[in-house]
Amino acid sequence: MSVDEKRVKEIEKETKDLLDKFSKQLSVIGNVEESNVVRDEDRRNESEGEKCDEEFRDIMFSNAVQKNKDFIIAEKKKW
Repeated sequence: MSVDEKRVKEIEKETKDLLDKFSKQLSVIGNVEESNVVRDEDRRNESEGEKCDEEFRDIMFSNAVQKNKDFIIAEKKKW
């Protein structure tokens, strides 16, 4: 399925307009300092040979888009 030349030009114009609006909004924000999340204790236990913490596992699975019982289903290079 190919896109005709006219539609390509429309898409390019819409994209340029969108990027221009976005960059204009970003310029209003100004300088923002980078921030890092600092926790007293990490949720993940990296000890060798131990099973994962159930709370950490639940958090990871709740963030996963696709899951199947005990596995997170991920697709490679689909962003």
